[in-house]
Amino acid sequence: MAVISRLFGACLRGFLVALLIATPALLLPGVSPDTAQMVMLVALCAAILTVFEYNSTYPCLYEFRDAPPFNRIRFVSLFVTVFLLSLIVKGQTQPALLPEFVESIGLLISRAVDFPYSPVRLVVLMLPENAPVHQLDMIRALAGLSYLISLVSLAVFVIAIRLTGWPMQNGSFNVWTNLPTFDPTAGRDVVGRLRRDSYVNIGLGIALPFLMPMVVSSASNLFGAAAGGSPQTLIWTVTAWAFFPVSLLMRGIAMGRIAQMIEEKRKYSTISDAGFLPA
Repeated sequence: MAVISRLFGACLRGFLVALLIATPALLLPGVSPDTAQMVMLVALCAAILTVFEYNSTYPCLYEFRDAPPFNRIRFVSLFVTVFLLSLIVKGQTQPALLPEFVESIGLLISRAVDFPYSPVRLVVLMLPENAPVHQLDMIRALAGLSYLISLVSLAVFVIAIRLTGWPMQNGSFNVWTNLPTFDPTAGRDVVGRLRRDSYVNIGLGIALPFLMPMVVSSASNLFGAAAGGSPQTLIWTVTAWAFFPVSLLMRGIAMGRIAQMIEEKRKYSTISDAGFLPA
């Protein structure tokens, strides 16, 4: 039963990953057959990788696979972002009540956070100066909505850490399984390396949206082409802009939490060995 349950969970995760990748192609009208075939191929490859990763005993690439709800929060955030952005883009060619409602929420959020040098303002500045007004409004709505979803997902993860004692809510945490790319035997102190990686990830997560002015002159042409070209490219570009920084922040917070957990365990072991606590 344990093997069947593990296989079923891996297959379910693979299906959800494939659905995530295929969502823009399924929602947007006028997708060419070549584009649909390419999307299905990428979705199938991602699904197979996810099934093998979660069904195997030995980890490969995915971090925190046995430490929920880290990956669940990230996946839900990514899926909701892609789904809502696809609705907004679809509403540009097929107006309906739901896409217009979602776009209105995105515009409301973007106006609230659209101040000089804000991440949303930087996204708008990437568009060409002669961009039409309706395109500017659409980009503002996409950026504002994706930015809000990323902040909410970060807040949910921080609250989960505080309320559930993540990652020890199940009683144990395997560093090798949940951090397959992190070698605890390399270097001198694992706690110091975890804290260093935590600071690097948090710093990159905070700075990444604000580093865009340095490349705005070159990125504006790329982003403008994406905005005026393939709608799927636009959706994934804005999604990546919002998702990558918050993903780095969550990873930095998680690694800092693990470092704190290991340090507390060492202190407890030291006190126990000294005879102040029962072994």
